[in-house]
Amino acid sequence: RIWTYVRDDRNAGSSEPPAVWFAYSPDRQGKHPVQHLRPFRGILQADAFSGYDRLFSAEREGGALTEVACWAHARRKIHDVYISSKSTTAEEALKRISELYAIEDEIRGLPESERLAARQQRSKALLTSLHEWMVEKNGTLSKKSRLGEAFSYVLNQWDALCYYSDDGLAEADNNTAERALRAVCLGKKNYM
Repeated sequence: RIWTYVRDDRNAGSSEPPAVWFAYSPDRQGKHPVQHLRPFRGILQADAFSGYDRLFSAEREGGALTEVACWAHARRKIHDVYISSKSTTAEEALKRISELYAIEDEIRGLPESERLAARQQRSKALLTSLHEWMVEKNGTLSKKSRLGEAFSYVLNQWDALCYYSDDGLAEADNNTAERALRAVCLGKKNYM
């Protein structure tokens, strides 16, 4: 298992060079990121892997990290349902999420303060509307259906998914880390 940790503030107008750290472990147990991130303080953006839960706990040595979820992971779950079923509800959810990403595309590279202002003025209202709509729709879906599971995932991660709207430095997703890891995966495939 390769763990990928990235710091890249260029999307918020920083000229600081990005940094990527890869760590190997023989398995995907939560004890590994706990060890890797022992001295770290700040935010951790990741999927909803339960192995990270101890990092977000107040009992963590040095205090809890701030949990930031990934809209790309959330969107992918809904997208997979749409591809297999052409559900109009999934399609509407994807349309609403794409509106959030359109704002992110517009503000990429702007200073942190301008990104925060745009998110406060534009993204917050879209997030509120999306949440209300998803709660309403989720009430009509079977919890065991793929779309019900996808909506439940989003709603269970809601606060962490919305963190970026209150922080001009944070990203809506962790695609930067995913792209960094892709190079390792391609290399592994080509070298073996």
